[in-house]
Amino acid sequence: MAKLAEPFTIKNLQLKNRIVMPPMCQYSVTAKDGIPNDWHYVHYVSRAVGGAGLIIIEMTDVEPDGRISDYDLGLWSDEQIPAFKRIIKESQKYGAKVGIQIAHAGRKAEDAEVPVGPSDIRVSDNYKQPRALTTAEVKELVVKFREAARRAVEAGVDTIELHGAHGYLIHQFHSPAINNREDEYGRDLAKFGVEVIQAVKSAMPKDMPLIFRISAVEYMDGGYDLEHSLELGRIYKEAGVDAFHVSSGGEGPAGARKPGNYPGYQVPMARAFKEKLGVPVIAVGLLEDARLAEATVANGDADLIGVARGMLRDPYWATNAIRELSGKADVPKQYERAY
Repeated sequence: MAKLAEPFTIKNLQLKNRIVMPPMCQYSVTAKDGIPNDWHYVHYVSRAVGGAGLIIIEMTDVEPDGRISDYDLGLWSDEQIPAFKRIIKESQKYGAKVGIQIAHAGRKAEDAEVPVGPSDIRVSDNYKQPRALTTAEVKELVVKFREAARRAVEAGVDTIELHGAHGYLIHQFHSPAINNREDEYGRDLAKFGVEVIQAVKSAMPKDMPLIFRISAVEYMDGGYDLEHSLELGRIYKEAGVDAFHVSSGGEGPAGARKPGNYPGYQVPMARAFKEKLGVPVIAVGLLEDARLAEATVANGDADLIGVARGMLRDPYWATNAIRELSGKADVPKQYERAY
């Protein structure tokens, strides 16, 4: 049996295999209201039919100006819940578990009139000048994260992921090169992340796992390294994180240290989190070759593998990968004649 096909459990989250569809923005909201539409329905349900063990719905934001663009999803209103519930319920019919990535773009909110962040440091000349959040506004955002989590639970998710990677708001707070605040959220770079984690956990069932996506290293000049992110991971684990989704970069233009961008280039970072923190990890980064994905799990580098662009090209990547590795696949009866 292929290792990718083996089940895996995190708290009450029982996955039928080790294959994760990571969050990927579709920029397809039609009315700019943050509500998923038929494109999102077909997009996610297709990957459930295609055999993914866990589908994580794309970056979904806690307020309108927290989106990367006005065409992204949101969970700032109860009116948005039913459309998510429809997608989640249908995806679960095919054996997939469904999570959602809750986030705020911070200084990377491209369509906000004035983006906000921990400080007024802009990403680059290609981005708008952000405004530093007041201490009171930071505390209000913690509440907005909790409320978004409450709505996600009401919509029927099996797990929640917090986006603390790729230069978005939580990442901005825990980055020494981006956060130059002098208040409590500057003196303790992990404080905002910890408060968000605790607030979100308070809105989740106690046996539902919380996943945290983190950039293990930054690539901008002066950016943090693996030692810094591992210490953040330790703090976040104590605050309530149950698993880490390990990526890298995204905080700004790469400097002298550039990402490798070759298959598996982020796997050693995932392994470091697994070994240091003793928690389940999802590895990502050009893992769409089935044998590389299999080796990543079989070698103990990670517990789960995320395939992003590969699943954009092939909704049935999970089924086809398991079939390539083991010679058989569990497919819906409607498709059995093809196998």
